[in-house]
Amino acid sequence: MQTIHLHPLAPAKPTMGAVCNGCGVCCAAEPCPVGVLISRKRRGRCVALVWDEGQNRYWCGMLLEPARYLPINWPWLNRRISRWAQRSIAAGLGCDSDSVVATEHDA
Repeated sequence: MQTIHLHPLAPAKPTMGAVCNGCGVCCAAEPCPVGVLISRKRRGRCVALVWDEGQNRYWCGMLLEPARYLPINWPWLNRRISRWAQRSIAAGLGCDSDSVVATEHDA
C-alpha cells in the first residue's frame, strides 16, 4: 500500500469518470506521461503538482506555468506545451485514477 500526503483542504477524490475536482490523488500517487518527462521518474509524486491556496485544489503546473518546469522560456512555446499537456493528460475529461483513498480514520 502506498501512502501519499495531500493538503488538508484538498477535496475528496471523485469517483472514476466524474469531473476532476483537483483532489491531487492521481498526481501525488504517480506521474502521468507528461509528469514522467518533467519529474524524470515513474513512481511517486509529480513535481508539477501545484496547490492553489485560493481555490483549495490542485492543478497541473504544466498547464498553468510550463516555463517553471522547462529549461527554456519562450512564450509561444509555453502556450503550445500547455495545450499539448492538456491533451496528453485528458484534462477536463473526468477522473481516471483508480487509487483507493483511505483516511486516517480508516486505519
